[in-house]
Amino acid sequence: MQRRLSWIFIGIAVTIIVVLFVSSSQTYEQQSLVSNLDKILAGKPFEKQLSAISFYYAGSEISIAAKGYSSFVEFFIRKGAHFFSYAVLGFSLFVGLSAWLKRKWLTLVLSAGIPLLYASFDEFHQMLTGGRTPLVQDVMLDFTGALVGLLIGYFVMNSIRKRDVI
Repeated sequence: MQRRLSWIFIGIAVTIIVVLFVSSSQTYEQQSLVSNLDKILAGKPFEKQLSAISFYYAGSEISIAAKGYSSFVEFFIRKGAHFFSYAVLGFSLFVGLSAWLKRKWLTLVLSAGIPLLYASFDEFHQMLTGGRTPLVQDVMLDFTGALVGLLIGYFVMNSIRKRDVI
């Protein structure tokens, strides 16, 4: 892959880190989607089916009965957004660093390590922000997203290399 193209992926990774930093600088109230979801999902679609879902996350029950419909939906939106953001971060780092690092193991370590360290820092940063709770479970979720993105990047890069060789 050309090094110029790799800068685009590094730029995407940096942009995600900046957006995550700004996001974790806001209180929960500043970020809450609940009032918008109350309006958008006023008819509470799939409420009956979703009411059957109940589990614990970081010691708190996650269910419609415990959180209310909109807060329950918001939980999945927020966690999904984090997982996806870190997946794109892992993918972008792997693809971007692949052009610069000759040792594949180092690319893998950095593409996994940077998101893990940043997810840990992000939770620490949230601890300093009012109304936010740092959770080890969130670091694990973020890191899992980064690993998924990294693996997708790994397979994409391998398929591109194989196609170029054949």
